[in-house]
Amino acid sequence: MVDAAIQAAGCNLSNIDAVAFTQAPGLIGSLLVGGQFAKSMALALNKPLIAVHHMQAHVLANLITDKKPSFPFLCLTVSGGHTQIVHCDEPLQLHVIGQTIDDAAGEAFDKTAKILGLPYPGGPLIDKYAANGNPNRFKFPEPQVEGLNFSFSGLKTSILYFIKNAGASNLYKEEFLADETTRKKFVKDNLADICASVQQRIISILLNKLKKAAAETGIKDVCLAGGVSANSGLRKAFIELGEKENWRTFIPAFEYCTDNAAMIAITGYYKYLAKDFTTLHITPSARAEW
Repeated sequence: MVDAAIQAAGCNLSNIDAVAFTQAPGLIGSLLVGGQFAKSMALALNKPLIAVHHMQAHVLANLITDKKPSFPFLCLTVSGGHTQIVHCDEPLQLHVIGQTIDDAAGEAFDKTAKILGLPYPGGPLIDKYAANGNPNRFKFPEPQVEGLNFSFSGLKTSILYFIKNAGASNLYKEEFLADETTRKKFVKDNLADICASVQQRIISILLNKLKKAAAETGIKDVCLAGGVSANSGLRKAFIELGEKENWRTFIPAFEYCTDNAAMIAITGYYKYLAKDFTTLHITPSARAEW
């Protein structure tokens, strides 16, 4: 993989100034493999080693292309494991000002897909079916959480009861009125509308908090990032809200939304300029705060 990347970039190992790798958070097996390879490469080439935080890299993916936000900016970072609003003063001065207190938005998409009987990862499938559905057909609750934090566990529970009852009873009522055959038929007959209604609610939860953060900070440069920022419904709604609120909006290209090496590299670039290097003693971590 490294040989192919070097060849595609038209350079060689002697052109490399430093080696950056994802230190945290993530799947520990992947982090250990990547970390050990990066350490070995840095040691063999006698080059500085740079540890990168996965979520910081998602935010800085907005700086990869020429069209980039001005500092300070806000970034709504939405992935399978994280949902955060980040206040960005400089490339290496990022502060989380709001985050989920339970499930992440990506988990809400994937768990909803599982409830609907869709394969993993379900988020892209919900986005696909939602494109042909009525987002106002079914009403799901928006959790009331103070400040800039998010919550998605209650929404997930309401969707579970809604499907178990085949849409026949109150969203929160733990009455399983429908048998399995009826539930499956209900989902099959209403799949597009269910997906569109769920997606609209997840998006409204995200953007209502982002709108509040922009109002409180007075910041007009606003970004999206993370794997869920590839969701077409979220991208469209984000751009529309930005036009309404007179924001300058930024979204990474699709290839820079899901986990990718370019976002690690751009973060490594800014850490290299700041001489923010680490030692070979550093260890990867499945979970790590900023």
